[in-house]
Amino acid sequence: MKPIAGMQIIGKIPTLGVTNYIRNGSVVTRKSNSDGRRSNSRKQFIQRQRMRHAMALWKELAHCQPMFTEGKTHYLGFISLANRMPAVFIPKRGPLSGATLLMPDIPVSGGTLQPIQQQLGEVDGTPALITNLKANNQRPFERFLLYTAEQHYAYNDCPGVGFQVREVKYNEFTEMEGCLALVDNVFDDEMKGWALVRIIGQQCSSQGIVTRCTYYEQFTTEEALQNAAKSYGGLK
Repeated sequence: MKPIAGMQIIGKIPTLGVTNYIRNGSVVTRKSNSDGRRSNSRKQFIQRQRMRHAMALWKELAHCQPMFTEGKTHYLGFISLANRMPAVFIPKRGPLSGATLLMPDIPVSGGTLQPIQQQLGEVDGTPALITNLKANNQRPFERFLLYTAEQHYAYNDCPGVGFQVREVKYNEFTEMEGCLALVDNVFDDEMKGWALVRIIGQQCSSQGIVTRCTYYEQFTTEEALQNAAKSYGGLK
């Protein structure tokens, strides 16, 4: 339908680059686009890539209802911690554009309880998640959640990270030199990562993923940065 001669169109008119809107009963026209190009310095691009990946990771983690009690929201608490991770460089278009990558220190919780020190190792020759939790020192009402992250390939071979969480009962731990460990062959999987979170009431410890996965490293190189930047129009 063509507009009637003399009629004002309310809304954005892309072909003219203007937007009409009503203010105090009168039609006002303003420019709706900018002639300037978005600044994209190397530093800005790295931070945007870091933020983009953090937001994509949250979409995968959110269904596990993680606790981040130090931000205004759980999401903002996660983003604050995730922005401390190294940047990974992912192109704007193509099969990799929606990638999420398993990395060390992906935050799964943020709170005021003392963090649990944890590392991957072995107990009597069996793979294990070894902690600094002292044996026979469980606090009243203390709970533990184990987060598992797994690097996988989804549609069009695009890499993605999936998250799962389950509660760990105290009797599942094995004592090792006075400390507690979770012992299972699964902890030898180089495409998975884990984080054990302590919870007491509405408080939790701040924990990040520990993993042997190195797949993400190919997305941290100078070549990866330049290829990704090119897909966004290059660095300025």
